[in-house]
Amino acid sequence: MPLLEHSHKPRDIAKRLGRGPKVSYLRDWVYGGIDGTVTTFAIMAGVVGANLSSTVVVILGVANLLADGFSMAAGNFTGTKAEHDEYEQLRHMEERHIELAPEGEREEIRQIFRAKGFEGDTLENVVDVLTQHRSSWIDTMMQEEHGMPAVSRSPIHAALYTFVAFVLCGSVPLLPYLLGVDRPEWPSTIMTGATFFAIGSFRSRWSPKPWWLAGFETLAIGMLAASVAYLIGSWLKELV
Repeated sequence: MPLLEHSHKPRDIAKRLGRGPKVSYLRDWVYGGIDGTVTTFAIMAGVVGANLSSTVVVILGVANLLADGFSMAAGNFTGTKAEHDEYEQLRHMEERHIELAPEGEREEIRQIFRAKGFEGDTLENVVDVLTQHRSSWIDTMMQEEHGMPAVSRSPIHAALYTFVAFVLCGSVPLLPYLLGVDRPEWPSTIMTGATFFAIGSFRSRWSPKPWWLAGFETLAIGMLAASVAYLIGSWLKELV
């Protein structure tokens, strides 16, 4: 018998639901990690393709880690803050509509749950119960009508996780250069590939895909980006 992810005893259920839904920052970690690894390794591949020195790789790589990492974190902060602003604007709208047109809002609840298969007295009971509790009424409209999530991510946490993942994963391609390894291109390539695979495998914990498939998928995407950078670097070397 397969193992369940959590207990279904009444006391454990009450404790889990009492804590409320968890806020996930998985996409910020994955987004920052993949982008940091891709961009830093792409810089390395482009420099190698252009036959420039290892010093150039380190200078451009470190500059990318700090500047692009901060840029991504700032962009994620702004985007997440915009999601908060949108949520607040829609919630205020629903509050105003319930105040000014309660019967119209009740009809929206009725049609939402009719579409879910509720009928007759059961449907009317659901409408009556939900619309008696203003907060639950608004929460339902936010999720069902506008598709808003039940929990919101913190803009600061989203930005921080993106920056940390970007710098940590993006540092991997530079390690052989920073450590002064002889012919660092291949060690850097192998370590970068392992990082891509690890990020994809980690992502599979929240995906129906098997870990090895998610790992190879991320590996293929990252190496494709690096190959493009290498080819561009080689092409530009011939031009200049």
